[in-house]
Amino acid sequence: MKNILFILFSTVGLSLSAQVGINTPAPKAMLDVNGNYNLRGKLVVQDANNKLSEGRDDQLLVSQGEGNAPTWKTLRIPDYEANKFYLIFNNSFSDREGVKFTDSEESAPTSRSASFTKNNTFSTFGQFKKIPGLTKVFKVFSTQSKTYFQFETVVHADFGTVGNTDNSIDYGCGIFVDDKLVNLRQGNIKASSASNPFLTHNQIGLVENLSKGDHTVSVACSRLESYNINSNTPVTLGIGTSVAANIDSFISQSSLKVDVYEVPQVFNTVTN
Repeated sequence: MKNILFILFSTVGLSLSAQVGINTPAPKAMLDVNGNYNLRGKLVVQDANNKLSEGRDDQLLVSQGEGNAPTWKTLRIPDYEANKFYLIFNNSFSDREGVKFTDSEESAPTSRSASFTKNNTFSTFGQFKKIPGLTKVFKVFSTQSKTYFQFETVVHADFGTVGNTDNSIDYGCGIFVDDKLVNLRQGNIKASSASNPFLTHNQIGLVENLSKGDHTVSVACSRLESYNINSNTPVTLGIGTSVAANIDSFISQSSLKVDVYEVPQVFNTVTN
């Protein structure tokens, strides 16, 4: 009889408290286990649709916060091979504002080969102007990396209809990382039998083994030197922007693509 009464009172106590403690006299949840937990059968949870879910092989049960039902998640862990490069960061940007240069804004240095040197700082590049929308931040996670930059723009000059002459303008565009030159290309746009000529400019730059962390890429261009241009008929040069009505901002816009390849060393945590 005493055993029966003890079981009865124990059951009533559990019903009143609505909490069960195993190896603890003061449970802090509906079921509080103080010790190892060995599950030999199924683990089933009620999902957000009030349905019982067992999950699938290799899934994890993930909390969705207080008041929300937990859910099963599949991990997406890439399979990396040692000492091989993988594309870790990829993005592209565009700009329709561009930069313009008048006759008085030429910046041809005495020696281009001496001035246009890799790792020279942006402040040493005379009247180079940055294309506003192409200054962007990217991140590097590994000490072994190769970062590729692909820049494309349209160069436009408002030459009149002067026929087949030697009237032309030299220009240059540089790709800078953290305001240091990593790539530079020069070009020339010539007058022709048609007024307001334009051309497409492409260049690809590469920088290796940047330090881990955030870096800033920017693109800057300059008008370098003019040839056989009459001072009474000034010519405006546009890079990434139109200077005459024969093309618009959609045609003349600039774009920059950034690809960071790395030998993985640091991995983001799978769960927060």
